[in-house]
Amino acid sequence: MSTGSTQGLNVHIRWMIRRDMSEVLEIEDSSFEFPWTESDFVRCLRQRNCIGMVAELDDQIVGFMIYELEKSRLRLLNFAVASSWRRQAVGGEMIRKLVGKLSSQRRTRITLEVRETNLAAQLFFKSNGFRAVSVLRDYYEDTTEDAYVMQYRYRSRDAQPAPQPQNRLRKMAG
Repeated sequence: MSTGSTQGLNVHIRWMIRRDMSEVLEIEDSSFEFPWTESDFVRCLRQRNCIGMVAELDDQIVGFMIYELEKSRLRLLNFAVASSWRRQAVGGEMIRKLVGKLSSQRRTRITLEVRETNLAAQLFFKSNGFRAVSVLRDYYEDTTEDAYVMQYRYRSRDAQPAPQPQNRLRKMAG
């Protein structure tokens, strides 16, 4: 699949296989207050449009992501990095892998939902080019918590940055 070398790490991102499940479940259980169960993972991954990938470092699973292929987007369903490997570019490498699957002809965006209380995830995704686009009220079954829908939009390599709005009053004031 892909091997990224960021900050001296040699992270290999590959398809998730059955024998990865125990390490994935450890990361999941230590990352979330309401973690997915093994049957949640299996049910999701048995669907034809659902993909699981792991980030591997020295034969150890240090992160994973589950995403769904939809007609015009990728929908990130689950994403986590082992706590001992956070803030060491593993998550960013997984996002780069996902962004590499976008194109102007087919899937042009990545979307995800993040809990309103999960500030660390909101900041991580924001720092990787995502932005909040809407709020889903009372979204989760396990709490009355809202979710923020965050989105990353594909930009071609030769696209010019969008012009920044000008402050007309500042121009007039000199």
